[in-house]
Amino acid sequence: MNRHFAYRLVATLGVLGAALAGQGVTPAEKQHALTYLEQTRDQLLAATKGLSEAQLKFKPAPDRWSVIECVEHLTLIEGMVSQNVFTKLPAAAAPSAAWDAQKVDALLLAKVPDRSEKFQAPEPAVPTGRWTPAETIDQFVAGRKQTVAFLESSPDLRGHVVNHPVFGPMDGYEWVIAVAAHTERHTKQILEVKADRNFPQ
Repeated sequence: MNRHFAYRLVATLGVLGAALAGQGVTPAEKQHALTYLEQTRDQLLAATKGLSEAQLKFKPAPDRWSVIECVEHLTLIEGMVSQNVFTKLPAAAAPSAAWDAQKVDALLLAKVPDRSEKFQAPEPAVPTGRWTPAETIDQFVAGRKQTVAFLESSPDLRGHVVNHPVFGPMDGYEWVIAVAAHTERHTKQILEVKADRNFPQ
């Protein structure tokens, strides 16, 4: 066998083997997810910084959430993803041959932060004031550290999928960017609350 051809064959098989193993996240994609997690964390903290308890708990209407309720909801969802998705991914099913990761990535980045479409929060993620405002923010920061740790320590972010109730099968990478996009979504909601004409001064 021609030596040059043999080298090319080995390289090609190596690439195919990595793809079949599900290790399809590029360093650029991983860095993008890390940056997105950090940016959305910082934007949320900036939006809540220096607010009084009255401001944090102000509700524009009885059926709308306050600033701190948005943070509590985000904290609960991120905890649920960490416990119910990240820990179960290694044993979850592999994606189907027809599954298009880049298409799902783009869908999440477009749809999740979009406040024009409303979703009903699952009952376990509805805020109830279970922590003080300071504790709620601390819990959010701690949960984000866990998500970052999962992103940085997981070698196989594309190899397994877990169903999302709205978006269908999502791999580990997509669950990470969905967490960040969800934070962006509710930070927008927080800014809407702060812009309300009755928001305490």
